[in-house]
Amino acid sequence: MIRFVSTASLVALLILVLYLPSATPPERFIDHLRMEHALAVKFWGHNHAMRILSRMLDWQAAAQQASPLPSPTDAPAPNPVDLVVAKQMADVNHRLFNNPYFRSIDTLLALATYRLSVLIEWLPSLLAFLLAALFDGCLLRIVKSKEFLQHNPEMFALHACASIITACATVLAFVLPITLHPLVLSIVPVAISVFASRALADFHRRG
Repeated sequence: MIRFVSTASLVALLILVLYLPSATPPERFIDHLRMEHALAVKFWGHNHAMRILSRMLDWQAAAQQASPLPSPTDAPAPNPVDLVVAKQMADVNHRLFNNPYFRSIDTLLALATYRLSVLIEWLPSLLAFLLAALFDGCLLRIVKSKEFLQHNPEMFALHACASIITACATVLAFVLPITLHPLVLSIVPVAISVFASRALADFHRRG
């Protein structure tokens, strides 16, 4: 069951992520990024909001540096043949990547990266709760095993599937062209930790 839910969720997520850039212009993703940054400034304050934006820009720069596409500044000393080949390659890259679909993908990834940066900003504040929830699940599992209480595999599968679905829904929310308040993303680690805690409590343990 867990394997089926994982596969179905990932396939559905991949289809939706590939479909969204074809149905949404790049300007819409940029507009939502600007609105969410304005909300972050109001909610977090200027310093936190700029740290979120700086983290996102650093990731974007690192992704561009890892791009396999050659840069004209990286080319060796030009000669006539190299110039012709470089011009042809530049034309191919321009026709391939300079179209609305790939521009939408770039802006979609920028929006998703910004939302991931917001989520990471929440983690230090929620770390104590996350660790407490997981510790509670481990203790419940140990207590059940010592008292010879029956573990419930159905509940384990249910909560594990709920964690997987929540994670996939979060990734989908990262790319949806809607405006998300920063407070919404704080629910994600809380929900996943609670489901994971309940799954740990019903995981079979011997001894």
